Amino acid sequence: MWLASVLSLCLLTLPLVHAQLPLPSQPWLPPNASVGTQSSNGTSPNQQWSNVVGNLLYFYEEQRSGKLPQNKRVLWRNDSALDDGKDAGLDLTGGYYDAGDYVKFTFPMSFSMMSICFGALASGRGYDLANQTAYLDDALRWGLDWLMKAHPSPNTYYVEVGDPNVDNNYWGGDQGIPTPRPSFQINSTSPGTDAAAQGAAAFAACSALYNNRTLSASSSTSTLQNATYAALLQGHARDLYAFATNSPMQLYQKAVPAAGDGYASSDYKDELAIAAMFLALSETGSNASTYYNDAIKWYYSGNLAFSLQAGEEAVFNWDSKTPAVPLLGAAIANAYPNVVSGSNVTLNLWQSAVEQYFNVFINKNGRSYLTNGGLLYFPGDSDEASLNPALNTAMLMMIYAATGISSSQMDEYRAYAQGQIDYVMGKNPMNVPYVVGVHPDSPVNPHSAISTGWVSPDPSVLAPSDFANDPPQEAYILYGGVVGGPSPKDLFYDLRSDWVENEVALDYNAPLLTLAANALVVGSGDPWYTQVQPGSYAAVKPSGSPCDAAVSTGCKHGPGHLSTGAKIAIGVVVSVVGLAIIALAGYWWWTSKTHGRGRRY
Repeated sequence: MWLASVLSLCLLTLPLVHAQLPLPSQPWLPPNASVGTQSSNGTSPNQQWSNVVGNLLYFYEEQRSGKLPQNKRVLWRNDSALDDGKDAGLDLTGGYYDAGDYVKFTFPMSFSMMSICFGALASGRGYDLANQTAYLDDALRWGLDWLMKAHPSPNTYYVEVGDPNVDNNYWGGDQGIPTPRPSFQINSTSPGTDAAAQGAAAFAACSALYNNRTLSASSSTSTLQNATYAALLQGHARDLYAFATNSPMQLYQKAVPAAGDGYASSDYKDELAIAAMFLALSETGSNASTYYNDAIKWYYSGNLAFSLQAGEEAVFNWDSKTPAVPLLGAAIANAYPNVVSGSNVTLNLWQSAVEQYFNVFINKNGRSYLTNGGLLYFPGDSDEASLNPALNTAMLMMIYAATGISSSQMDEYRAYAQGQIDYVMGKNPMNVPYVVGVHPDSPVNPHSAISTGWVSPDPSVLAPSDFANDPPQEAYILYGGVVGGPSPKDLFYDLRSDWVENEVALDYNAPLLTLAANALVVGSGDPWYTQVQPGSYAAVKPSGSPCDAAVSTGCKHGPGHLSTGAKIAIGVVVSVVGLAIIALAGYWWWTSKTHGRGRRY
């Protein structure tokens, strides 16, 4: 039976059965940035971390698409993209704009929902302590309800709404978004294994959360429980997983080339494995064991364990889910031993894989390294959003610590993760807390068309000629937005036109949200930014311009302007090694590019 369709009917006819938590009559609003300079003075729960959780959730409201509710908190946001899906005869309004523009990408959106639910399974009580659980529910449902719209039948799943090639030429408010906004789908004849499996993973992870299937007995978000909504999500998870596994397997950008312009996937075995793991967590009885064994199959047949070893150490992000697979396996084996009963892959094997991966960072013997300022950096993966891989690694370490699994190295993992959190919160050479609006020295120029407030002087002009200075000051504070982050040399320019350093995105916020909730659960002291004196960034702000994929004016040697030393080196290489090295260099360049985020704006 097409369970999701039946439950979707219930969604329309019985709204009170799975109604979300009521929002406060007096809405929580982000405090002025000056509050970030004040100590919490030992209050419990910590007010500063509570504010961080609130700000990070508020960001998702700033990114909303569609018809906004009457009780919206972001007063400067408007209804937008109200015709989405009409080209397909569907209502695909709603959901979230992905980043600094107005395209809706299912692949990273579903990853973001999965990541938030994953973290809440381990540290969900932090939302209760912050009095933000109702807003967590609101944020999740805004994304999940749209993802259900995008899955109107068992083997149909919409993976993109909007055209980046059109959208990227527009830089204005939410009421002038260019049309048409085409809808792109995968289906039985044009499948996309990775996108379907990632959707299944998101629905299953959040179903587990709403069904109180926690990763440790002491960290549930009990007020979020809703068995009816959990069942609705679970129906979509099962059907999308069946779609992914029963259709011919291929990367989704082969079916939808337009999706590859923004988020090209590199593999699908990791999505299959993580989906099966979350289904094992969200199911009960023999079904759970069946999915668990599926996860083992995908993990080993896809040789995913290899990518966790030193020299490879895969990141955890919208394209790469591998590091979370053994972590989930260990958590399930520890908390629900009946699920793994009879399997040869049990807690010890998963724990060994997880700790082998984490120890690459602890022992500093992999391709990643710490910048001089202390940020975990993955060449190729961190180049276009340096904070994201580091925050995701810290999140996995904190989730592992929250599972209650016994390990002699837990304190090391906590300390390492805390180092990354402190860096993002202001303990860095720039003295910048990389979250908009939490402190006077936070970034003020996020790469965000929504918040910039630029107004076209002529209907035919879609973007300013000078992103960095038009308008001189952004019209709206994009509270809670986590920016891409500094360069490998720890330099940050706070330049609006630099999407590498200053763009915001759904998936950038997700790991820090978990880490902030966890800080409340474990009773951490104030975020580091309370120790940053206002004006500290201005005192060290670098002059000139950055050198990255978005802005090249700061590059010392542009194309055709190689230094004398570089020219000599190239001559020696060519004469000694020849064309073989050039070919290898080309292969290395291509690999590093495909290893990265894939966002090309």
